[in-house]
Amino acid sequence: MSEELLRRLDAFEALQGHSHARSARLRYVLIDVFTERPLEGNQLAIFTDARALGAADMQRIARELKLSESVFALPAEDDADLRIRIFTPAAELPFAGHPVLGSAIFLGRALAREQVSLQTGAGAVSVRVEQHGPRRGSGWMSQPLPRRMHFEAAEQLQRALGVERYGLPVELYENGPRHVFVELESDEALAALDPDLRALAALGEFGCSCFAGSGERFRARVFAPALGVAEDPATGSAAGPLAVHLARHGRIAFGRQIEISQGAEIARPSLLYAVAHGDAQRIERVEVGGSAVILAAGVLEL
Repeated sequence: MSEELLRRLDAFEALQGHSHARSARLRYVLIDVFTERPLEGNQLAIFTDARALGAADMQRIARELKLSESVFALPAEDDADLRIRIFTPAAELPFAGHPVLGSAIFLGRALAREQVSLQTGAGAVSVRVEQHGPRRGSGWMSQPLPRRMHFEAAEQLQRALGVERYGLPVELYENGPRHVFVELESDEALAALDPDLRALAALGEFGCSCFAGSGERFRARVFAPALGVAEDPATGSAAGPLAVHLARHGRIAFGRQIEISQGAEIARPSLLYAVAHGDAQRIERVEVGGSAVILAAGVLEL
């Protein structure tokens, strides 16, 4: 494409900017979360002022972008710094990990603060943030405490995953979204997964978190087709319950930090950290951390 054509395109775009009235100009930033490198991790769009939008508009925009989640920022209704609404391409979530972490790192940069609070549908979430240069940051969030529930469709889930056997009991945890955890015997078995996404979606709106590993290092793959996400590159809302699940079953000690690698199979390598405090009778605190990179900024016009 010649330089002259590029100039014409640029001029055309500028002309379009003044050619008609717009009902809405929505500014957003694009952030890669749970990574220190651009074009890796889990993509997140943050619409920095969503006061002009209703829930239906937010859902349509999230469906248009087709990211795992998109965030819409609103004034807080409590003592939090900001209220956020989180949408997958198919549904609104009360809480999700990478949207909270990415939003907190961006907000901390804007406010020049090391501690921020975000109001979510699952309550206020406190996040400690640190900035690392003009575009990079990291943070640790105190997540909503997960509730453990019995999962009644373990056999159907096993068939949908194409898994012959699994390790720990298949259990469901809810901390806003719901996640079902399936332990596989090896990294190779995890990488080889090729689930029947239609059968998986028919089982309900949850993330199926398959994992393998030992000690302090684990790998995970998360499938949530009923929520419009075939495979998620990084799932912060599953990382905390995974630490709880492992600690409850004696695979790690409570208070021990784990490292979770995710997303390599879909070319979005991600790295998450999680720790569960308390004991098997009472979970006191669940923390999840990681890094993020601000990638781009733009305007969506409706």
